Amino acid sequence: MKRMMQRQGQVGEDGAPAVKRPQQRPAPKPASQRTKPREFIKEVRAELRKVAWPARGEVINYSMVVFVTLVILMALVVALDLVFAKAVLFVFKQQ
Repeated sequence: MKRMMQRQGQVGEDGAPAVKRPQQRPAPKPASQRTKPREFIKEVRAELRKVAWPARGEVINYSMVVFVTLVILMALVVALDLVFAKAVLFVFKQQ
């Protein structure tokens, strides 16, 4: 445990608690410095290149799972609606 805490920087070599140094945050951009539209588009394209897009087969499989789940849940809701409708009509049937 002591070695792990040393690696994490929580204790020093002698086992005494390490002195925490406050982390400095980068200064925010002044409000007058705005990103230009061209630079914004360039940054967006760079970030989209980093995305791990799913393969065509994965998209088809996930879509089928969603579709089947949707059909099952719709059938369940319809069945419960019919059961409760029949029960209400039975309980409150007019004579």
